Amino acid sequence: MPDATDVRRIPRTGLSPGFAQLLTERRARLAEQLTTGRRTHRWFPVLSVLAPVMTQAEGEITYPGDPMCLYAALSVAVHNAVHDAVPLDQAKHYNDLAPRWTRFPDPAYRNAVSHDGYRPYGDDPNTDETVFDPRVWDQNAKRRWRDLVRQTRPSVVLISSVSPAHRYALEIAEMAKAEAPGVFVVLGGRHVDETITCAPRSETLTVAASSTLAVMRAGEVPHVVDATISGESYHSLDLLMRAIASTVDLDTGAVDPEAVRGSLEEMLAAWGTAPGRSLITLMTPAHTVAYPQHGTQIDLAALPAPYEGFAIRSRFPIFVDPCTGDIRRTAHIMISNACPYQCNFCSETANLAGGLKKFRRTSAGVDRVVEYVGYGAEAMFFDDSIFWSGTYRDILDFCAELRELRSAPADALPERHRRSLPAAADIDRLRRLEWGAQLTVDVLAALNAADRSRQVLAAMREVGCSYVYIGIESLSDQVMDNIHKNLRRVEGRGWATKVREAAVLVKSAGLRVGSAVLFGLDGETRASIEETITGVAGLVADGLIDVASPNILTYHPATPITRLHGMTDKLDYHSPHIDNRPPYIYFEEAFPGVVSTALTEDDLWYIHTETTRQWGTARNDNTATPLDRYEVSL
Repeated sequence: MPDATDVRRIPRTGLSPGFAQLLTERRARLAEQLTTGRRTHRWFPVLSVLAPVMTQAEGEITYPGDPMCLYAALSVAVHNAVHDAVPLDQAKHYNDLAPRWTRFPDPAYRNAVSHDGYRPYGDDPNTDETVFDPRVWDQNAKRRWRDLVRQTRPSVVLISSVSPAHRYALEIAEMAKAEAPGVFVVLGGRHVDETITCAPRSETLTVAASSTLAVMRAGEVPHVVDATISGESYHSLDLLMRAIASTVDLDTGAVDPEAVRGSLEEMLAAWGTAPGRSLITLMTPAHTVAYPQHGTQIDLAALPAPYEGFAIRSRFPIFVDPCTGDIRRTAHIMISNACPYQCNFCSETANLAGGLKKFRRTSAGVDRVVEYVGYGAEAMFFDDSIFWSGTYRDILDFCAELRELRSAPADALPERHRRSLPAAADIDRLRRLEWGAQLTVDVLAALNAADRSRQVLAAMREVGCSYVYIGIESLSDQVMDNIHKNLRRVEGRGWATKVREAAVLVKSAGLRVGSAVLFGLDGETRASIEETITGVAGLVADGLIDVASPNILTYHPATPITRLHGMTDKLDYHSPHIDNRPPYIYFEEAFPGVVSTALTEDDLWYIHTETTRQWGTARNDNTATPLDRYEVSL
């Protein structure tokens, strides 16, 4: 039977005397254990995981990038834990036990890491070494995960997952439960964002059929997840970790889920709602309780940088050192949290908590660039769906500030930047920094005059930009008429014309062009597929596109197109054994049962073979397409 569900908003009344006494007793008991040598430290192990979307290397995206969804979600919790990694009598953030997030990676570690997602976990791990990022969920990954759990015996496992990775996230959780009894598992990421929601003033939890909660309720998967968290979860995850920490058994390291619920409610009563808009849901087989958090508005620039606690491992093959031929260490950077467009196929606009936000000052964007250079970045890719949300004034201001900084003598740098760039090699990396960003056809060729676009692109190139990525989606007007692009339409000037104009503008500025094509949108037919493939081939032949990535529309749970196609209650993102076979494996996130109903399996084979044949070496699955590895929530 379905479990009972309760939505609770906890008034701020202060800690109850009983809970305050419990905290006092725990702290005294831990102090006694440390004094007598029964314990050597106050930390409990935590592992954080990005669930991969693929099960085999063939067809796998070989440039997955860093797991920025995980890094961003952990940023506040890790920052606070490291700064509270002090002797017990000085601890303030955590009452007694605390997560084993005790130190950030040092410069030597940052500069030595490879692109591999696997980290060593030693006796004294830094925060980066507590992450498990397997990239592909195969037998090797399963073995390594099992061994890591056995080695560390975590009290908490934090998992981030998009919908196509959800089945593997559940398996990761199940293995953790089997190997470390008493572990508390928290699941977040885009799949949770889209499938478990609560309106601002509602007392009802909305649970999609494909959600973790629904499939556990129905007995389709084991009950292996204790909590979910969604939305702007930076501060709410920190709050949840404090609640969990206060219930970790001082002797065994086990966590009682019922005790977490009581602790969380006490902390909400003591400190109030977490900043931002998020949702914490605690689940046991018998009862589910949701805690909507509608706190003060979040300033993205004021949050700790995602890379503060984690090393830059990305190597984006579009950025190559001309002297050595080495692929440059590439940081992902975002200055906004979403796309201002509302395309009906895109999960980025579904269930966006708190609305569109971006850095309020361009100087904050420059500061973040400098910070990442200090962490070892040799190149950067701006993952924003539209660079500075397509606001040309902001782009020009950003470029002007960056230009001034790159040309300034070392002793003339502001003090905050000298702290980030203490060595001559750091300043040299800033001056040689190469970067790329995403713009749209509409921004370049419809919403702004051509001369203005040329001015902006030239300013970007002057300060290191070498690559612009644009979403073509389709070159068929019958397809593009059904999505929220192709703005300011003019008779006789179709979408394909504007795509060409945008590509010409970027190439004329001396920049390379990467692009994504999406098959399976409304109105798609074999004729429109052929029209798009042939049209892109023409752009490649004319030297207007350097890299083209073919993608297949897959249904995300909360997107309008999923509802339009009647797939909301039919999605299976949880069954453990899915026949993930060719041609699906040749496309990111494509699985049987979740691919657009506008496409047959023959269409998939046709798209794969024809894009390979007609686009030649320009066809590349490895470009910096948005891969949902950077999300608002865990």
